[in-house]
Amino acid sequence: MSSTTPLTSSGAARGTAGCPLRIAVIGSGPAGVYAADMLTKSQEVSDGLVLAIDLFDRYPAPYGLIRYGVAPDHPRIKGIVNALHKVLDRGDIRFFGNVDYGTDLSLEDLQTHYDAVIFATGAIKDADLNIPGIELEGSYGGADFVSWYDGHPDVSREWPLTAKEIAVIGNGNVALDVARVLSKHADDLLVTEIPDNVYAGLKASPVTDVHIFGRRGPAQVKFTPMELRELSHSRDVDIVLYEEDFDFDEASDTAVKTNNQVKTMVNTLTNWLVEQDDDAADPATGASRRLHLHFLHNPVEITGEGGKVAGIKFERTELDGTGNVRGTGEFIDYPVQAVYRSVGYFGSALPDVEFDHRRGVVVNDGGRVLGADGAQVPGVYATGWIKRGPVGLIGSTKGDALETITHLLADRGGLPTAVVQESGAIAEMLESRGVEYTTWEGWHELDAHEKALGAEASANGPVQRERVKVVSREDMVSVSRGAAAVVG
Repeated sequence: MSSTTPLTSSGAARGTAGCPLRIAVIGSGPAGVYAADMLTKSQEVSDGLVLAIDLFDRYPAPYGLIRYGVAPDHPRIKGIVNALHKVLDRGDIRFFGNVDYGTDLSLEDLQTHYDAVIFATGAIKDADLNIPGIELEGSYGGADFVSWYDGHPDVSREWPLTAKEIAVIGNGNVALDVARVLSKHADDLLVTEIPDNVYAGLKASPVTDVHIFGRRGPAQVKFTPMELRELSHSRDVDIVLYEEDFDFDEASDTAVKTNNQVKTMVNTLTNWLVEQDDDAADPATGASRRLHLHFLHNPVEITGEGGKVAGIKFERTELDGTGNVRGTGEFIDYPVQAVYRSVGYFGSALPDVEFDHRRGVVVNDGGRVLGADGAQVPGVYATGWIKRGPVGLIGSTKGDALETITHLLADRGGLPTAVVQESGAIAEMLESRGVEYTTWEGWHELDAHEKALGAEASANGPVQRERVKVVSREDMVSVSRGAAAVVG
């Protein structure tokens, strides 16, 4: 018997059919699902290691960021959801939805029932932007707006869409998503899974101009070519660029020559600038809405009247030769009635786990969670944005998960042994606490219900709708548990 497969108190070899290595994953977004999937496909499993993996999520439905953090008209959503669905549909990973870590389950509970715990809770809060006026009415976090238009069950159904002129601060993919949804005509979103309340809110929006501001130049933007090209697909929305914002230093030239993605984006932007119709910025002759792209603008203050946003002030910046920028001392004011900051996400602290409040991550070393003394906490791991911070695209999560599960499997000989080994024990505990958990079977039911709502809307409306997303947590749980079998 391998020294890395210890005996349990019952004498059974841990990691065998009679006593599998039990692992809990907290979070069913890409990070959590990738980690669970990689564990099942590891060489150790091929060599005979037996695993029992349970996936927990605070939401009644799976997929995390893909369901609640990506714009509904994003073309890659369906492919990613399909990939995650295939993993969970195999049946070798159990799903427990509507279970909140820290409320319904504690770390002690998890350590009692599992040999190892992987936190994959991601990052859902907006990073701070500390400038005067950020607290004014009409100043919003981009992540909060994303949660609203994606039908997040824990946010208000209403959103104050009263501004005609809007500023979006940030040059990443989320900033582009926010700006695109704000500027797009609501009727053009009906073909997506947009919730009815979101459609109604966007339909009533009086917006005419959305301005996206980046601190650096066109060669330093953080979005990707696909997200940039999506901007040009919006009907009756002109893209407006400004020649004075197009500046390239030595570092920019190097990036264009050595990075195909940067080259593609710079070429796209410069082509748009050259081809730009002079009428695009004129409301009298162009589209009914305009999406302005500004570079070399550093926000310094949101100005207000009567406690509400009335404008935003920027300092013009210039490239310093290294791809970074410095202030020029020139200031510009833009009249806007709403400001959305999309300068990044930030992780949330987890109960009973050491947290780095500066970086917004669980304290860890390569995915091994560390305690207050800097020592590894046996059997506790992290992956995804809660491990490394909100950087990188979804694909980056795979390599990140591989590092974490490699460390977990290397540690398995020294993992603490779960006290409770019965597979149905965790469900019994949740039921005893009155937790209305949902299951993978329940997700199938909710999935079918949302598609049926889409078919009904298609029959009674002007466009074909694949689904209509259910927003209420109560309704999601009710539909899911209506057909969900008790986990045993």
